[in-house]
Amino acid sequence: MAWEYWGKPLPGFGDPRARLLILGLAPAAHGGNRTGRMFTGDGSAQFLMAELYKFGFANQPTSANVNDGLRLRDAYMTAIVRCAPPKNKPTLKEIDTCRHYWTEELGFLANIRVVLALGRVAFDTYVKFLKEQGVNTKGFRFYHGAVYQAPQPSRALAASYHPSRQNTQTGRLTKPMFDSVLGKIRKILQASALAAQS
Repeated sequence: MAWEYWGKPLPGFGDPRARLLILGLAPAAHGGNRTGRMFTGDGSAQFLMAELYKFGFANQPTSANVNDGLRLRDAYMTAIVRCAPPKNKPTLKEIDTCRHYWTEELGFLANIRVVLALGRVAFDTYVKFLKEQGVNTKGFRFYHGAVYQAPQPSRALAASYHPSRQNTQTGRLTKPMFDSVLGKIRKILQASALAAQS
């Protein structure tokens, strides 16, 4: 099949009033880089969207193309790098160059309560950002299912293996494992809502 590729930097996508920010690595070469939307049109997108749908963060379980009717609910997704990097491994220069895009998005998203970092690189990049903001991140280490509550007014930080085909097809990341992470996030958001009402 001959596809027409977007092949340009990708903007973030989702609910501007979201309480969950999903921070990925970079557009996939034949996913977002092709379709023009984060986590769209490849195996990673199908895994992630089915999970987000299951937990009420999306209106449908698939993400095929920009005209498929997908809407995120209470979630916004972005990435630390805006273009598909060679071999899906962004350099430090690429990460630094793209930094202002996702940090500016974070500034516009006033309701974020939890940041879900997909993969170690996204996690470490966000932790570095927190440190530069003066947040005490002592003890913040990446492992799947980790959740850290930074001192207020910072957001909670959750970590997951990236839903790449390499991880999901080898069993390194399974749906029950991702369910566990999203379940923890739902509890944090529910507690935050209750605290706001009291």
